[in-house]
Amino acid sequence: MFKTLLLVSAVAAGGLALYPEWRAAHQAPPQLTVRYKAGSPATASVAQPWLEVVNTSDKRVRLSDVSIRYYFSGDGASSYAFNCVKAAVGCSNIAGETVAPADPTPTADRYLQISFTTGAGSLAPGAKSGAIELQLYRPDGKKLDQLDDRSFNAADTTFQASRTVTAYLRGAHVWGDEPTGPTGSTGHAAASARSSSVPRPRPAHPCGIVFDDFHYSGPHDPALHAHGWLVRTSPGGPGIHDTWSAAGVSFPAEKTAAGGQVLQLRASTDGTKASTKQAEVQSSGTHFLTGTYAARIYFNDKPTSGRNGDHVNESFYTISPNNSRYSELDNEYMPNGGWGAPGPKLDTTSWYSADTGDRVTHKLVSSLQGWHTMMITAVDGVATYSVDGHKLFSSGGRYFPRQNMSINFNTWFVDLPFTGPRSWDMQVNWFYYKADKAQSLEDVQKAVKGLYGSGTHYINTAPKH
Repeated sequence: MFKTLLLVSAVAAGGLALYPEWRAAHQAPPQLTVRYKAGSPATASVAQPWLEVVNTSDKRVRLSDVSIRYYFSGDGASSYAFNCVKAAVGCSNIAGETVAPADPTPTADRYLQISFTTGAGSLAPGAKSGAIELQLYRPDGKKLDQLDDRSFNAADTTFQASRTVTAYLRGAHVWGDEPTGPTGSTGHAAASARSSSVPRPRPAHPCGIVFDDFHYSGPHDPALHAHGWLVRTSPGGPGIHDTWSAAGVSFPAEKTAAGGQVLQLRASTDGTKASTKQAEVQSSGTHFLTGTYAARIYFNDKPTSGRNGDHVNESFYTISPNNSRYSELDNEYMPNGGWGAPGPKLDTTSWYSADTGDRVTHKLVSSLQGWHTMMITAVDGVATYSVDGHKLFSSGGRYFPRQNMSINFNTWFVDLPFTGPRSWDMQVNWFYYKADKAQSLEDVQKAVKGLYGSGTHYINTAPKH
């Protein structure tokens, strides 16, 4: 019997010794797999990591329970930004943020974390999310060197499973190899300790909302057009005709803006038409009618450079394309006045006919230098204008919108009163629209704060009127 016990003990000991090898050879398949494709070369003004989530488990997975981390090196930049160009699940259902981890490595001192709303749906066993086309860039416009980015691989020109991109399911690490920190520990322990950085499931955005905080790399960013915006270069007015240029449209970093980035519209001239450039960004569709329109705008009373005195117009307005049912709701700020009236003044105007000049208008004679939340509500036959929650005036009857309109932001010169180089800037922090409902300033601010808090840069769930 003693010999038998020795034999059993020896077999047991041998089994324990072999278990690590057996486990390595018989690992359960991962619950998720992340596939990656490099959409840009190693040196580029915009990195384009394309990602795809695959459900490799035997159970259905809700995408709102999933988050993904793409690791990169910050190259000394103070800030990075991202946007979604296109996604099979819809860019409106994707949120994200760039994070500086507590345990950085030389190739991973930042990561882009992507999460989903419940509107993204779920994946059956074996199903794929479809491509998620992302862009990562520096708001200062400098190029990115991706050769030292942990998750970048120039060889992956088609979708390939990538273990340098990690995935988490309900906060648990389920795919990829987390970066090894300077002490030899993985980043997962630190990530687990920072539970606040693990996205929680987010509900789908409510219907009837449009929001954009203008996280774009420049006027030719494909995401700008994909999200429904056009940079105007077409001829015509207002202001100095045929001088609209993309050169005045940029998206610089701005510390005083929520989210740290803005749409900037610059009008510049030396007093001649040949040198004049005016700037406008407008929605590419006319899907806006009744509801609440709001934008946080920085108005300037002085030029960014050059001599003051221009009759410059800094505008936020809606306008329809069809003269037969013409509709237009205007906010036009003129720090030095215009059309024979002194400034600073804000003209708020509701139009019935551009051909005959049939309109009603209100003039606020006051400086609006700085940030202001401009709002128009158009509901139940009444259009009401306000600044920072203070009502200016209302219009109704024939001066209420009759057909769908586009959204427009622009900076332009009423005339050119003198020579000499100068430039004027207007900045837009965010735009928000709630279809078919009048909201208060507090309602808008609460909604916008929630969107920023969830890492949402863009959504569009508005109906197509």
